[in-house]
Amino acid sequence: MGEVRVAQAPNGSAPPGPATPPLPAVPPQVQAQVHSQAHAQAPAAQAPPPGPVPPRRTAFAEGVERLRAAAVTEPGRLRAIGALLALLVVAFGAVTAWQTTDRAAAADDVLHRSQPLSSEAAAIYRSLAEANTAASTGFLAGGQETKDSRERYERGIRTAAQGLVTAAANSEPDSAAAATVAELNRLLPEYKGLIERARVYNRQGFPVGGAYLRYANDTMQRDMLPRAEALYISENRRLGDDYDAAESYPWAAIALGVLALAALAWAQYRTYRRTNRVLNQGLVAATAAIVVVLLWLVVGHGVARSHLTASYDHGVRSLNVLTEARLASLKARGNENLTLVARGAESRTVDGTPQDAYDLEYQTEMKTLGKRLAEARRLADDAAGERPVTAAAGDMAKWQERHKAARQEDENGDYQQALETVIGDENATAEYFDGVDTQLAAALAHEENEFERAAGDGRGAMTGLPAGAGTLAALGAAGAVLGIARRLSEYR
Repeated sequence: MGEVRVAQAPNGSAPPGPATPPLPAVPPQVQAQVHSQAHAQAPAAQAPPPGPVPPRRTAFAEGVERLRAAAVTEPGRLRAIGALLALLVVAFGAVTAWQTTDRAAAADDVLHRSQPLSSEAAAIYRSLAEANTAASTGFLAGGQETKDSRERYERGIRTAAQGLVTAAANSEPDSAAAATVAELNRLLPEYKGLIERARVYNRQGFPVGGAYLRYANDTMQRDMLPRAEALYISENRRLGDDYDAAESYPWAAIALGVLALAALAWAQYRTYRRTNRVLNQGLVAATAAIVVVLLWLVVGHGVARSHLTASYDHGVRSLNVLTEARLASLKARGNENLTLVARGAESRTVDGTPQDAYDLEYQTEMKTLGKRLAEARRLADDAAGERPVTAAAGDMAKWQERHKAARQEDENGDYQQALETVIGDENATAEYFDGVDTQLAAALAHEENEFERAAGDGRGAMTGLPAGAGTLAALGAAGAVLGIARRLSEYR
């Protein structure tokens, strides 16, 4: 076969063949359609799975987050410090105002409510005993009852009735004091009726008059005076409670004041360490305000407590002792009179020996009187208070001497002379009993004035403290805020 040779071009490449005609241009609309169909026929891509949905945050949580973020910055810290200082200062002022208001109110109750009510209860007690004593004195005089003894009896009954009205108005409903007052109001007319019957029969010369008088005295001694004493003790207990409330230390206010001062001192020290500035005017002003309030609180309450303690030690205690002494003298006088009225009808056996019951009661009350006078003299803190007590003790000694003489005369059968020794015009036991009663009344009036002066000074020591503490605390809080605001302005 023959060899087929391919002609080559001079440069070694293949010789050009016949020319290939160019492809016609594809319109843009066709290209778009083709691409669209290809995309539709291509398999869909796998979509990624959805991620976890973050929990929805509350406004409070967002606020806490912002506060936490702000707290790590110095301005945020300063704002927190300013808020804390303002809160401490305002709390100190509020607690100080609250506690001093309570103590001032209690001191005011001591002066204008509790002690006057206690004195009113003592007056009821004393007036009943005085009326009973005057009734027995008038009975001994018989048809010659003096105008003075009759007026004493009427005055005692009237004073007791008025005191019971006041006590009823100031007693809590359904309380023990209210029940006591109601019972005394019931017994008082009954007692008056017995006394009037005794007087009527006594004027007519009937011995039954003495029986009515003894029954009236038993009603007074057994039923009325113990209830009057219970009312007096109840009012004294209320007075003691008011003293405790007025004298108690305001520890919460003092503790908050010290804490506020410590916080202010720390804030100023922090400012000094960071800025090398010795004083911050706002914080210094706040510190000064707290120091003033704290000193005012401590000193004012200390002075008030001192005066209130003095009013109790040299006023209330003396009043209580003198009241008991006066009651003992009235009871002793009543029993002395009844010794002659009963003429031995009431006896009591002591160590196998019968003795007059009323004379034994007289001896008991005179011992009580002597003890109370000695105690009152010890409690007296000035000559004006001691003088009437000493005079009363002197009259008591003479009274006892004349009583012994009257008892001897009565035991010897000289009843008329014994009667003159007891109710006569000169050198009788009535004269010395009146001396004891008059001197004790003077001592009570003096101690009442001492109490009012000391308690008034105690109440006055707290005047203006609640309002002043509140005002200064508000100024201190404003100073603390302004002092911190001054530092904050340096960051703008």
